[in-house]
Amino acid sequence: MIDSPYFPYAFALLLAIPFLIFARQFVYTYIKLKNQEIKLLTVKGNSTQRVHAYERLTLFLERLKPSNLVQKFDPTLEAHEYIFLLEKTINEEFDYNASQQLYLTKDSWKRVVNCKTSVLHLIHKTYENLSENSTLADFKTVFLMHYMNDADYISQTIEVLRKENLIVN
Repeated sequence: MIDSPYFPYAFALLLAIPFLIFARQFVYTYIKLKNQEIKLLTVKGNSTQRVHAYERLTLFLERLKPSNLVQKFDPTLEAHEYIFLLEKTINEEFDYNASQQLYLTKDSWKRVVNCKTSVLHLIHKTYENLSENSTLADFKTVFLMHYMNDADYISQTIEVLRKENLIVN
């Protein structure tokens, strides 16, 4: 058998098989670890985006509070000019943040939309109930009073977002 012309090939094959098995196992393990790393980075990326979404929407809600809205713009504006600018600003910021709904629960997003709609409704309701000779200062005062008489739905929504963010992350 040693005299066989195939003996050197058989001997080389016997030596190569353990190395081939080792190389195959190494490549398999390497690919498996890389896939786990990609999954981990994807989850971490989604988590970061989710936190960012909660931050942006919380900031939007803070800016939506009437106490912050009454400080915006020039105090020499007429009430109707002020309302126009206020509504435009609220809608623009809402539109800017609309993509963040992807990272929130449906209930939370619905609450954010309801806050925006309620504030816009309150602005228009306050303006409609003012007399013709009312000033911007009168509008702002009445606007704040109406909001204070209602439930603080913006702070409640911020609290819901805060709790949800803690649960998700």
